[in-house]
Formats: sequence, C-alpha cells, structure tokens
Amino acid sequence: MSNKELADLIFPNITKTIEDYENMYPTRDLSSNAIVTRYAPSPTGFIHIGALLASFTEKTFAKQSGGVFYLRIEDTDTKRTVDNGIMEIINGLKEFEVTFDEGPINENESIGNYGPYIQSERKEIYQAFVKHLISEGKAYPCFCTHEEIDEIRREQERDKLRIGYYGNYAKCRNLSNDECARRIKNGDPFIIRFRSNGDYNKKIICHDEVKGDILFPENDLDIVINKADGLPTYHFAHLVDDHLMRTTHVIRSDEWVSSLPLHYQLFDAFGFKRPKYAHIAPLAKIDEETGGVRKLSKRKDPECAMSYYHKLGIPYEAVRLYLATITSSGFEEWYLHNPDGNIDDYKFEFKKISKSPSLFDLDKLNNISKNYISRLKATDLYERVSKYLNQYDKEFYEIFTEDKEYSTSILNIEREQKKPRKDIGCYSDVRKEIWYMYDSLFTNLNYDFQIINNKDEIRNILNLYINKYYDELDDKETWFNKMKLLCDELGYSSDMKEYKLNPDKYKGSVADVSMVIRVALTTKSMTPDLYEIMRILGKDRIKERISKI
Repeated sequence: MSNKELADLIFPNITKTIEDYENMYPTRDLSSNAIVTRYAPSPTGFIHIGALLASFTEKTFAKQSGGVFYLRIEDTDTKRTVDNGIMEIINGLKEFEVTFDEGPINENESIGNYGPYIQSERKEIYQAFVKHLISEGKAYPCFCTHEEIDEIRREQERDKLRIGYYGNYAKCRNLSNDECARRIKNGDPFIIRFRSNGDYNKKIICHDEVKGDILFPENDLDIVINKADGLPTYHFAHLVDDHLMRTTHVIRSDEWVSSLPLHYQLFDAFGFKRPKYAHIAPLAKIDEETGGVRKLSKRKDPECAMSYYHKLGIPYEAVRLYLATITSSGFEEWYLHNPDGNIDDYKFEFKKISKSPSLFDLDKLNNISKNYISRLKATDLYERVSKYLNQYDKEFYEIFTEDKEYSTSILNIEREQKKPRKDIGCYSDVRKEIWYMYDSLFTNLNYDFQIINNKDEIRNILNLYINKYYDELDDKETWFNKMKLLCDELGYSSDMKEYKLNPDKYKGSVADVSMVIRVALTTKSMTPDLYEIMRILGKDRIKERISKI
C-alpha cells in the first residue's frame, strides 16, 4: 500500500488539499513591515495579568506597524474548556481596551476573512494537512496504548534516558503501510505522529526577537499531531493556523521557547516560511515564605486575577501604563517626560523587552495609578467613581451621587494645578479619603488635635474663629490673613520663622491653630487644602461641626 493510499484510508472524507487552503487564505495585502500576530488563549477560565501582558504586547506591535491583531481560540483540549470561556476572554480583555481586528465577537460570530478563528471549528483543515504529511511519508499512525507509552517512560527513567517517543522507542514508526492498514480496518484505535528527521546530537540555531540566537539540539521526537478524537495537538494546530492566517510574528510566553526546534521542523516539513518568534518572560514576585523569586501564580496570588484590579478600582489605563513599563525598558522614562502622552505615541521594540522575568510591583502600579487619576478631570473621575461604587459600595454610592455638583467639587480640590494632589490610587480610596465631607458619615467620631489638646482652649479657638474671623466669601489670601489675626489675638505665633526662633514666647504656632480647625472639621490631621474644604462645606455645616466639639 502506498503512502497516498494509507492517507486516503485514514481520511476518506477529506477531499480538499493544502493547495486549496492556500488559495482560500491568500497572503495578506499589507506592507512588508506590517506585523500580523495573535492572542491565542484556551477558554479555560478567568483572564489573568500575564494574559493581559501578552495580549497588550501583541496588540501594540501589530498596531504600531499597521498590521493585524487577531483573536484565535485554542480549544482543542476539550477537557480543559469551560462553559462561556470564550465570552470571558472577549469581555475580560475588552474591559482593558484590548480589542481585535479579527476573531470571534461571541461564541457564534466572528469578523475577518481568515477564520474560523475557533480551532474546534477547523477540524477538516487540520486533517487535510495531516493527510498531506501521511501521503508524503512524514507522518504515520501509532497504535501504542497508554499502558505501552507508560512502559516506555518507565524504561527510559530506569535507564536515565530522555523521556519521549523517539528512535528505538518509537515502536510504530517502522510499521509497514500494509500492517497499519490491517490494524485500522480491524478497528484498532490510533493517533497520528509526525515522523521527525532530526538528530538530537546535532545543534541548530533558533532566533528569538527578544532573546536573540539560541542554540538547541534538533528535535527527534515523533510527536502526536492528531489525537484519537480527530483534533490536532497544540503544536500542529499552531503550524496550520499561523501559516494560513498569515501570522508574521508569534509573540508568546517563554515557557514555549523550548518548542522552537519542533516548530521550525514542522514548518520546514511543509516548505512554509516560518514566522518570527518573540518569547516574553513571565511576571514574577518575591515569595514571602522563601524570600526567593517565583513566577506569579494564579493559585497563590490574588493580584494575578483581573478581578483583583476591578475590585480595587484601579483604572484600566493605569494597568496598561504599568504593563508598558514592563514591555519596554525605555517607556518609563518616555512617559516621565510625556505625562499626557498616549501609549500609542511610543515606539515599542523587541530588543527593549526584558529577557528575564519582571518583578510584579504593586507599589509601583499604585504610584502609576495615583499619577494617572491625579490628571483626570473631576467630572470624569466622578463618573468613574460612581460606576465603581454602584457595583462595589452601594451605601456610599447613594451618598456620593445624591449631589453630583457637591461631590465633583470635592474631587476637584487641588486637582487643577501644576502639581495635582495624588492621594487617590484607586476608586476604592475615594471613600476613605473624602468620607468626612458627608454629614451622614460624620458620626461617632474620634478627634486627635495633636499639639493643642486642652478642650477649653480648643473650644475657645473654634468659637472665636467662627464668630469673629470666618467669612465664606473671603478669598484664600484674606482667609489665611484672618487665621493669623486669630493667632495674634490668642497668643499664638502667626509667623513660623519667628516661632522657630522664639518658641517660648508663644502658646504655639499658626500651624497648631490650623490643625485644631482641620481636625474639628474632618477628624483628620492630613487632608487636602483646608481653605477649599471649608469653602465647600459652607458656614452652616462648619458651625454644626464645631458645635460637636
């Protein structure tokens, strides 16, 4: 029996050839520098920060080159697929502004001319390519049972040899076509393996856009390319899809870097042009138990899940800015000099991506988020915070949105200035930063007046100030001058330099008197600008709060 006859026996219903598919999926009409790349997840659960980093990087390189960024769902491992997994991926990435030029828009619809973009819908395409390899003697059916494969592994482990199906351990490699046909007709279960022509003792150079040239032994494993259920393995589906979808760059996690010799070999077996590969190091963190560096874990680390950032209320833009600092060694400096710039204005380069794992730094992310939020318009921040509170803090949502103008004015304190205040790192910070501005929350209070702590003296300061000196129509300079007059009348220094030179001459300083007023109105010793707080509260509310002391 010839190779072609064996191929027809195994796939009698596959009539299209690889040439047919070449014609169906022609070379894309793009510039020579355009990057076509993909995000290719398995629908196995929630979106994690590593997935966001990968998709952000892939989209960035495609977009800045005038290329194409598409979504491909790799669901051939049916045991790991979860219900609604595709929509979780699509919606989860959309929340962080990762959208696609092509790919599924839901579980039933796609956009683009190079689909289907869900691998389980491409079964006949893969089988046509497998059939082609069989007809050329580059693939063969394997009848080894799980027990036989386990026995091969045990034998290799006992003899301290490499684990795998290769050489003399490739038991079905040398079966004749007639024997294969007999067993197939007999109903024996089988899979299809690639017939490797590699020599493990020879070295090849594989080029990685991030890591440079890497020396590997040739692949000599006869890997499975078509499983018993008729679906391909990851490695083979990767070959077929990236070729037909005209992928120019495969950007993926560096856990796949060791697969390069195999993937080179698969492309060469068909005579296809290989895509360029760029492997991104994983995110890492310091292990609290061991003190060592380890990969960020979906199981151990809550910050791995994107829901973590939603619950905190960290703006998606801040997360993307942080990922950009990881993606490119030069981005942070660029952004420092272009704080109002758009990520799209920065030129990302593969050579600037770190070769080693990047430590995931929540403090740094928080600082980036503070800087980002500080530059938002108060009206924009109000809408964002309202949306967040409506989902995560219904009680404060009702309070916060009762008077939009009032809440917006609070958010605007020290915002529209050269160096805006940076006390809000995420939307969940808003309540703890401004709760005291709302009367319904200003109950059951604890006051710490700092230096001046005599209750009679505190009341004397507050009553004299509100009855004699405070006028809500005063501008800031007049307001502060009246604060000084209050100090002079009560025996406190209104001049800090003078107070530092002669502290014994005074009961305290203008800072101490201001602190009394600040704490009486807010309970806090650290707040935004006191003048602005008082202007927003208004005299009636100020009087009411002073009366509680």
